[in-house]
Amino acid sequence: MRWRAIPAALSIAVASGAFPVAASEIGDPLRGAELFAEECSACHRIGPGATDATGPRLNGIFGRRAGSLAGFNYSRAMLRMGNDGLTWTLSTLDAYIENPKALVSGTRMAYRGQADAQARGDLMAYLRAYSDRPQDIPEAEPTARASAPVLPGWILALQGDPGFGEYLSAECTTCHQRDGSDQGIPSIAGWPEQDFVVAMHAYRQKLRPHPVMQMMAGRLSEEEIAALAAYFATLE
Repeated sequence: MRWRAIPAALSIAVASGAFPVAASEIGDPLRGAELFAEECSACHRIGPGATDATGPRLNGIFGRRAGSLAGFNYSRAMLRMGNDGLTWTLSTLDAYIENPKALVSGTRMAYRGQADAQARGDLMAYLRAYSDRPQDIPEAEPTARASAPVLPGWILALQGDPGFGEYLSAECTTCHQRDGSDQGIPSIAGWPEQDFVVAMHAYRQKLRPHPVMQMMAGRLSEEEIAALAAYFATLE
């Protein structure tokens, strides 16, 4: 992989000790700068004088409500999640970078996600160098590590029964349309099963902020979530 130049301002700030040691605990901001240049800079800008591009500028991202940057044309999906209360913290940004469509269904961001946890930590260490109070991190929100458990692999490996999922789906389809139409509520028809499962656990862990969905996800068993995922994946 070819790395691009690291922004000089960040190199100087880190080398001079402008950011305390605690600020680097989630990752290496210098490596994060390289990853940002390689994976993110085609669409996003960050740093002094940054402006919006294909994606919004990322200065001050921590603590910002999703879809709230004035003047940027967000997708309906991102605006909807912001209205639900999604705010960019270390936990929610980590989940979004790992799998954007699992956290914000219908996002226009074409980035497919970063599976490596250390790489995500490095990216976030770089991003928070341009947030408001880097001297407070990682001890204080919105840049503190979440205590929510990591989703075990066996949950993702569960094979759901589509027939059981159809039986369970009546409550879901009072809001979500089986035909895939979006009537102010996002479609879940045709979702990949893993995306559905991850999204439901994001509600459980309160990464996705919608209180009704948090309640509904919290009362479903793992087998029921897998069955619903299998059923909705069959719909076009």
